[in-house]
Amino acid sequence: MNAIAEVRPIEAQSPVRGVPSESVREGIFEMPGGLHLHHGGRLPDVRIAWRLAGAPGAPVVCALGGISAHRRVCLTEQARQGWWSEIAGPGRPLDTERCRVLSFDYLGGSGESTGPRPGEAFPSISTYDQAEVLARLLDHLGIKALRAIAGGSYGGMVALAFGERFPERVGALIVLCATDRPHPLGSAWRAVQRDIVRFGLQAGRPAEALALARALAMSTYRSGEEFAARFAGPPAFEDGRARLPVERYLAARGASYAAEHRPEAFLCLSESIDLHRVEASRICVPTTAVAVREDMLVPLSEVRALVARLHAARLCEISSIYGHDAFLKESQQLRGVFAPLFESTC
Repeated sequence: MNAIAEVRPIEAQSPVRGVPSESVREGIFEMPGGLHLHHGGRLPDVRIAWRLAGAPGAPVVCALGGISAHRRVCLTEQARQGWWSEIAGPGRPLDTERCRVLSFDYLGGSGESTGPRPGEAFPSISTYDQAEVLARLLDHLGIKALRAIAGGSYGGMVALAFGERFPERVGALIVLCATDRPHPLGSAWRAVQRDIVRFGLQAGRPAEALALARALAMSTYRSGEEFAARFAGPPAFEDGRARLPVERYLAARGASYAAEHRPEAFLCLSESIDLHRVEASRICVPTTAVAVREDMLVPLSEVRALVARLHAARLCEISSIYGHDAFLKESQQLRGVFAPLFESTC
């Protein structure tokens, strides 16, 4: 076991019903010895920002989301909702009155963990590297094993990597909208997004480029049915050109994302998705894989193939107008997926 650095707790400023502030711990883990990376290279100094929230003494479930997710799963310092507030929280499918929820800011991301700075070269990050970070964080917190890892999108990829490398440290995997390798069509969309951001960096307009890349990404997250229902209205003519209703939505989402994330971090984690490869046949941890029939990024056929390669897996198929984003939104449909976590242990 690695040496353990001192925890520096941060007080929670926004109590939520059922999750008293004293049940929230947050800190920065200064990883001793640095980190040798799966794709080569080494990070000599690694900081990992983490948060643990929920019922004191209850089993721990690690919750991991997409590349824009962060450690605040169901609580934030400014009394805003967390990125998974539809799923995680008091009385939610991932019930923080019956378990503790652990998460961390991804290595290479825009949070408070180690990541690329403006103009800085940063090595390629693997989902295996994120899994290694999680294992060391568990050592740091004195957690021998997790009850489960619940991961959506990129977080599901990290869950699979952890299940392969550290099977003795997790009881179950819940993998939502993710597989053991990316689909080439999804990689094609992400490659174009990264080229947009690189072009913007070269042109000195990084924020605008990131906003445009995120707008393109948003068009792949939801279903055609939802877009048809929300954005079928006529265009409006402004400044001599037509603006479609969907343009306003995509522009707003892109601008919001660019205001909170760094272009270099987007490049790092987007690439990490497309570098993702794990050996599903080596994963023996009991796994529930959730597939969304309308998901364009992670097709149903790919999730079925993943389940066939795993040793102990069950498939849950759902239908949702939210497409790939269903893992963020479908609290009722996903309740049954999380229920087994609380049948005997929590």
